[in-house]
Amino acid sequence: MGGKYSSMDPMDVEVPDLKSMLERDSYLKPYEKEIRRRYACYKDYVDKVSEQEGGLENFTQGYKYFGFHVNDDNSVTSREWAPGAEQLYLTGDFNGWNRESHPYNKLPYGKWEITIPARPDGSCPINHLSQIKIVVRQPNGSLLDRLSPWAQYVVPPPKNEGVTYRQLMWNPPPEQKYHFKHEKPKKPQSFRIYECHVGIATPDAKIGSYKEFIQNVLPRIVKLGYNAIQLMAIMEHAYYASFGYQVTSFFAVSSRHGTPEELKELIDAAHAHGLYVLLDIVHSHASKNVLDGLNQFDGTDSCYFHTGSRGEHPLWDSRLFNYSEYEVLRFLLSNLRWYADVYHFDGFRFDGVTSMLYHSRGIGQGFSGNYDEYFGLNTDTEALVYLMLANYMLHKLYPESVTIAEDVSGMPGMCRPVNEGGVGFDFRLGMAIPDKWIKLLKEVKDDAWNMGNIVHTLTNRRWMEKTVAYAESHDQALVGDKTIAFWLMDKEMYTHMSLLSPPSDIIDRGLALHKMIRLITHGLGGEAYLNFIGNEFGHPEWLDFPRVGNNDSYHYARRQWNLVDDPLLKYKFLAEFDAAMNSLEEKYGWLHSDPGYVSWKHEDDKIIAFERAGLLFVLNFHHSKSFTNYRIGVNVPGEYQVVLDSDEERFGGHKRVDHSVHHHTSDEPFGGRKHSLQAYIPARTALIFGKV
Repeated sequence: MGGKYSSMDPMDVEVPDLKSMLERDSYLKPYEKEIRRRYACYKDYVDKVSEQEGGLENFTQGYKYFGFHVNDDNSVTSREWAPGAEQLYLTGDFNGWNRESHPYNKLPYGKWEITIPARPDGSCPINHLSQIKIVVRQPNGSLLDRLSPWAQYVVPPPKNEGVTYRQLMWNPPPEQKYHFKHEKPKKPQSFRIYECHVGIATPDAKIGSYKEFIQNVLPRIVKLGYNAIQLMAIMEHAYYASFGYQVTSFFAVSSRHGTPEELKELIDAAHAHGLYVLLDIVHSHASKNVLDGLNQFDGTDSCYFHTGSRGEHPLWDSRLFNYSEYEVLRFLLSNLRWYADVYHFDGFRFDGVTSMLYHSRGIGQGFSGNYDEYFGLNTDTEALVYLMLANYMLHKLYPESVTIAEDVSGMPGMCRPVNEGGVGFDFRLGMAIPDKWIKLLKEVKDDAWNMGNIVHTLTNRRWMEKTVAYAESHDQALVGDKTIAFWLMDKEMYTHMSLLSPPSDIIDRGLALHKMIRLITHGLGGEAYLNFIGNEFGHPEWLDFPRVGNNDSYHYARRQWNLVDDPLLKYKFLAEFDAAMNSLEEKYGWLHSDPGYVSWKHEDDKIIAFERAGLLFVLNFHHSKSFTNYRIGVNVPGEYQVVLDSDEERFGGHKRVDHSVHHHTSDEPFGGRKHSLQAYIPARTALIFGKV
């Protein structure tokens, strides 16, 4: 990549804490040279930015320089980076849409600038909410209409005027600006994350708003015991059905749900509730839209993206960023700062990290865990260095910031600090876990579930690299798939979820397994837990956004809160269990404790037992066998009692366990543990025992 460090012999490049990583995983030793080489490329960028920009802090505040700015004297300055353009012009309502009356001045390095003086009366020449466009003149003389990559507010046109989004000047009067009232919260020791989408958070057949989310959804999240929310589809995307993953305007928040000030109010309200707020950020690719996106902004195929096949994602039909380009790094790193500084987001979940990390984009690649897969020529060093820079910057400037990688490859060091030679994330998503549950529910009969295989999936993660465990997320709810509840109970949910309905074995099984799947995932699967909006109460069916294929229907793009609010429906049992599970985790803190120790996985009995945070978890997945005086190993002697029971009546269970019974350990070793106790373990029941 060029520079002082990358021109050195990699073995001479100092990585401050690399020794710690190599001692933790000796299998990395043969790849030490490659780890040092990557770190050298990262160091070169840090040095380059320090020399040319006065440090990373200045470099990453591009939003203060580029885009539209109202100056103290009410004049307006606009700056853009368009290296392939012959000339830029500014047009809009302010000049009667004259496309060439307001030319930009050309600056070095492909940058352009224009300042429009205040009106004679001293007022701003471009009114708040008036429409503006940038006109790009190509070398051949043709003129192209574009939106600023730094646009802060873009809106769809009236329905009879097409579909291309429009940029509006965002400069509200002082009385309309939202002022934050609450401090950002500290990052929690245990993350219990509620993944949510503002648009579908309404029961009505429409797009939900930021204001409605504050009133109707935040109190539910708090009541359920979650301490963090992860907001999806906030970055503006012209195509609603893309779920927010085809971003068109990176600095504009989605106007479907309200204004930028109303999103600030939402985040402030979340902070008032003590909720940590994560943004689902998409820096892995961008929409191909030209008229209202980043694509071909300066009239060329490159600008922000690679040219040719390297700049296109064959499955997502989107553009791929050129992370080696100086101004692209400024744009993306400043985008993170924009959401942290202007909107007060606390942390970020990075989408599509696997696609970024490999030249193959991870397509058709089954990662076996062989380290050659991570340290060979398939790894995209430029993208990797961008992620290192992003994580280093966020953790340096915002010590309470947390980053999560959506990565399925399992790259070593992904969740270790940059100064160890890692990529710098705090967590990675445990993406194999939901895949395992869906595979079991779709393909395997209950009595053929392999306990050892389930345990392996839940515990197969890198030592001291934290994982976000989840039974299902938005991916599993999308059309073409179904929620866990719907896989378990399907059409019976339409007829037998009422307390007044005749008993149903299908519903009984579904409720029991839904609770067990979530508890073992919560307890054993990671160091954080995530739930997608509505799945805590077994939201039925699937998720499908309005599109041509469904006659633009909102029927499946909403959350039916009435189901969980109705005291005569059984959905309330699942929500109650979810809240109890989170409440117990808050008390005992198993997510921030050492990983669980599994002492028992019995294939015939279908029982799994493990200890974590001083608690004993016992799950009986057998469809019919209950066990009296079942012996379970435990390392800490003493008197135990049931602290959570999925079979409780308030959770829709059969109340088969007597909670007044205390269990005293004996000195008889069992399951590799020094002591043991005996207890009644009913079929399809999960129990947690705690010390009295």
